[in-house]
Amino acid sequence: MAKKTFFVTGTDTGVGKTMVSAAILEAARAAGLRTLAMKPIASGCDETPEGLRNEDALALQNAMTESLAYEVINPVALKPAIAPHVAAAQAGKTVTAQRLIGFCRGLQLRPADLMLIEGAGGWRVPLNDRETYASLPRELGTPVILVVSLKLGCINHALLTVEAIRADGLVVAGWVANRAEAETMSCEQETLEYLGSHMAAPCLGELPWLEEPDPVALASHLDIKCLIEN
Repeated sequence: MAKKTFFVTGTDTGVGKTMVSAAILEAARAAGLRTLAMKPIASGCDETPEGLRNEDALALQNAMTESLAYEVINPVALKPAIAPHVAAAQAGKTVTAQRLIGFCRGLQLRPADLMLIEGAGGWRVPLNDRETYASLPRELGTPVILVVSLKLGCINHALLTVEAIRADGLVVAGWVANRAEAETMSCEQETLEYLGSHMAAPCLGELPWLEEPDPVALASHLDIKCLIEN
C-alpha cells in the first residue's frame, strides 16, 4: 500500500503542476523511493492508435518508478482541451467525485513509498454541477502540495488557495514556486519573501524556467525531505 499520498494542485491552470509533480517523482527516485502517480481526469487528450492519451499523464508515467498501464494513471481521458466538466458533458460522460476517489483508492493499494495525485486547474475546478475537484482530496484526506506560478497576482491566488484548502480541513504539506514563463516577474524576490512568510507551509523549492522542461534537472532544485520523513 502507498505509504504517503499527496494531492498536487495549483493556483490556476497552466502553472506547471505536471512538471512539478514529475520533478518530485524524480527527486523521490533519486532518494531510492518507489513512486506512483495518477491524473484521474484529463482533458485535451490526443487520438493515438492506443486510444486517447494526455501528455501530462504520460509525463507522470515516465517519471514514476513503478510500471502502470496508462488507463490506471488516467482513467478518465477526454479529448476537448477545455474544463473537465464541460469536456465530460460534450463526451456524454458523467464524472463524479466518488468515481475518481475509487480510482485513487485502487491505486493506493499498490506498494509504493510515495504517490501523487495530480488535479486539474485550480482548487475549485468543477467536476459537475454539484462537486468540485476539491471533493477528491477532501474525501481521501490527503495532504496537499500547492504549485505557485511566479507571475503578477500570484500572492493573492496563493493565499486564497491555501485558505480554501485549510477551510476544507486539509493540510498544506508544502508549496513550490515555479517559473512557468520565460519572462521574470517584476519584484520576484519580494514576492518570494512575502509568500515564504505568509504561507505557513514549507517551500519545497524554486524551479527555474527551462525552455525544454526536464524533470530530472528540476528535481535538483527541490528539497522533499519534509514529504518523505514526517
